Amino acid sequence: MSKLVLAGVTSALALVGGMAQANDEVTLQLKWVTQAQFAGYYVALENGYYDEEGLDVTIRPGGPDIAPVQVLMGGGADVMVDWMPSALAAREQGAPVVNIAQPFVRSGMMLTCLAESGITSPDDFPGRTLGVWFFGNEYPFLSWMAHLGIPTEGGDDGVEVLRQGFNVDPLLQRQADCVSTMTYNEYWQVIDAGITPEQLVTFKYEDQGVATLEDGLYVLEDNLNDPAFVDRMARFVRASMRGWHWAEEHPEEAAMIVLDNDETGAQTESHQIRMMGEVALLTQGSTGALDEEAYARTVATLLGGGSDPVITAEPTGAFTHVVTDAAMQ
Repeated sequence: MSKLVLAGVTSALALVGGMAQANDEVTLQLKWVTQAQFAGYYVALENGYYDEEGLDVTIRPGGPDIAPVQVLMGGGADVMVDWMPSALAAREQGAPVVNIAQPFVRSGMMLTCLAESGITSPDDFPGRTLGVWFFGNEYPFLSWMAHLGIPTEGGDDGVEVLRQGFNVDPLLQRQADCVSTMTYNEYWQVIDAGITPEQLVTFKYEDQGVATLEDGLYVLEDNLNDPAFVDRMARFVRASMRGWHWAEEHPEEAAMIVLDNDETGAQTESHQIRMMGEVALLTQGSTGALDEEAYARTVATLLGGGSDPVITAEPTGAFTHVVTDAAMQ
């Protein structure tokens, strides 16, 4: 065999071998911008956990104009991070999204109020203005108000809902008595603005008995009929949970990895380190597998909305263990 032919055969074999070893692509759509809320995924990417699982992962940040469900439905992502109230509401409205894993096992959602408003308990909410996030984030709040029997159309017996941007300006500018915050993010924006914890009254959804599951991983239902897709997601979840566990144990290093991936340059080191410490409290102990009791509590909370529930019927097929079962093998 001539050297020329031999070289051609060798090149062809190398090409085939390279193709065989190509990593499977996965695109993850985040619920919000690059921050420590999603540290586990960035850690898994940076530390090579996805690569070790034969995956080429692209992480797409979210933002105020990005609806993860729409991205998923449009084929722009294979898997998304979303809150369960939003995902279940979307499913009831016709979007066939299914929970395949649940890294967050506790809720970080709060209502943060100015002590000067005189609010000391939920009994003081009627007649007040409360800031609420929308774009699917309003569902836990609306469910809570329904459980309390407080209308959300204003009036002396109800609350005036102020459509809150993803900041705490309405509280700082005294436009609202309370605003929506997360334990790991917006609450600290209030503190950083010069308001002390003693000047605030907070109501954690966990403490109020209306906590719903937050950051979970969701895919389109039909894709789960493909064994190759399930295998790809199992590897993705396994690597992601390695990332989360590492981030819990190395919060400062994890925060720096997040900062390295923040192309906007909007995040600060101190805020991300603090955020990572708070987020670790929400993921701690998670294996990635959905706790069916926590799922049932979330569904009961969303159904218990009186005349205006978040969902109107018990969901069917809204979650599966097939991915996490495979991931743990």
